[in-house]
Amino acid sequence: MIFPTLGGHIRRGILALRGVYGTEAIQAVQPGVQLEAVRLAALGERPKAQIARQLGIRVNQLRKWRLEFEAEERAGGAPKQTPATQDDPAELRRENARLREEIEILKKAAIYFARGSK
Repeated sequence: MIFPTLGGHIRRGILALRGVYGTEAIQAVQPGVQLEAVRLAALGERPKAQIARQLGIRVNQLRKWRLEFEAEERAGGAPKQTPATQDDPAELRRENARLREEIEILKKAAIYFARGSK
């Protein structure tokens, strides 16, 4: 059995391995991606190692995320709301009305330009 020499010095070798496991990549993963990765791992369609490899993380990180999500669920913590769900209904109605007006204007413009091209 042949062991790597790690550049002749154990500390230099360990520091060089840090980049292999991508500790920076773990911190950069968004919560939505974390949740999706945990969901994919739970489905079991693909090996956890393959999912982790695609994300550039270790398999153990998937387990850690799963445990965090389960603990959050047990604690009764509601899922973090997206900006769309945080808005009040009145604001959403105003936005819908504005978008309907824009659609009507665009329809009229399309009719006007369609007549002009004939």
